[in-house]
Amino acid sequence: MPATEKAVRRALPVTTAALLSLSVTAPAAFAAPTPSTGPTATPPAQMSQVGGARLGLSGTQVDLGAGAPVLPKGLTARSWIVSDAESGEVLAAHNAHWRLPPASTLKMLFADTVLPRFPKTTEHKVVPSDLAGMGVGSSVVGIKEGHSYTVHDLWLGVFLRSGNDAVHVLSAMNGGVRRTVQDMQDHADELQALDTHVVSPDGYDEPAQVSSAYDLSLFARSGLQKKDFRDYCSTVSATFGSAEIRNTNRLLSGDTDVPVYQGIAGVKNGNTTHAGATFTGVAERGGKVLLVTVMNPQKREHNEVYKETAKLFDWGFQAAGKVRPVGVLVPPKSAAESTPEPSGPPAATAAAGQAQGTGGPGAKPVASATAGNRSGGVGTALGIAGGLLVLLGGAAFLVNRRWPLPDLMRRRGRP
Repeated sequence: MPATEKAVRRALPVTTAALLSLSVTAPAAFAAPTPSTGPTATPPAQMSQVGGARLGLSGTQVDLGAGAPVLPKGLTARSWIVSDAESGEVLAAHNAHWRLPPASTLKMLFADTVLPRFPKTTEHKVVPSDLAGMGVGSSVVGIKEGHSYTVHDLWLGVFLRSGNDAVHVLSAMNGGVRRTVQDMQDHADELQALDTHVVSPDGYDEPAQVSSAYDLSLFARSGLQKKDFRDYCSTVSATFGSAEIRNTNRLLSGDTDVPVYQGIAGVKNGNTTHAGATFTGVAERGGKVLLVTVMNPQKREHNEVYKETAKLFDWGFQAAGKVRPVGVLVPPKSAAESTPEPSGPPAATAAAGQAQGTGGPGAKPVASATAGNRSGGVGTALGIAGGLLVLLGGAAFLVNRRWPLPDLMRRRGRP
């Protein structure tokens, strides 16, 4: 795991400060639509405008500037979003606030909520009630009743194998599933993730359990502020009991038809009957850190969610600085309330683009060193050990300069 990190400070970019007011200027009627009971074929006519009015519109939202590449062809996901993890600016989106079943990507909210509550060395002996109520066919890491596990091992089970059994044991430690669900919902509300309605802590298909590509990006951005979260979501392989487990995030661990994405450092994937395949990823190239969330590609090919995510990453890294933002990832309520009113042009002006680009080939990947290493039985994506942590930690939602961030610039010889 990366070494202990020092706290430093970063300045607030003016463009992001201007965009932040988008979250408070949206009409109240669009704040939190009634949860749907299942997936529908088309997005609703009215969606949340949190983060900007254009994010509440259906269809693709992008504002191409001079020299910007067009969006890649072959995107079939019902919803997706590309955002700058540091500034929070949304570079492009497609039905960003469509409330859809999230599958195991909801575990990002679970981890962001529960992970800080237990020291990783804490041991827990599993009793039958800990595993009660798991959905049929749940993904599991293989936890056994009567055995003791450290909190560290349980989180490896959550992040690498998407183990619902590990989620239920940690929920039991947290006071039970019902309390954990309420804690998650409260945290989602604090993050202004108003599309999200939590029913189960593990993301298993349940009536009315929904989230959105926008909200999942908020969960990832919040979780990545935490060192342990970054460590777990970037772990490629680890020992669990007597077995080795590998991360099911194929952009991190690779597969026969999906190479490891250069610069990838997490975050979480999911797949259920109603949700289809879902994924949120974070990657860094050339000092730029992007978040991409993709929900339910309609093209039913193997690993399609990762293929579409890679296309959007490629586009985002080429488009950064050449597109005008169409919205912003908002800060938590508490951080927003402590931020002075931004000066400068109105946010609506900053994000009010009209042009949309569709079609065209996907951008070619740019080489960046990312691989798995082995240290104490755990492989970790090297991309997370460099500028990524600096940028993400320094972002600190870009509204509260008191937030700490890792000081890893010196490791890479940066000024």
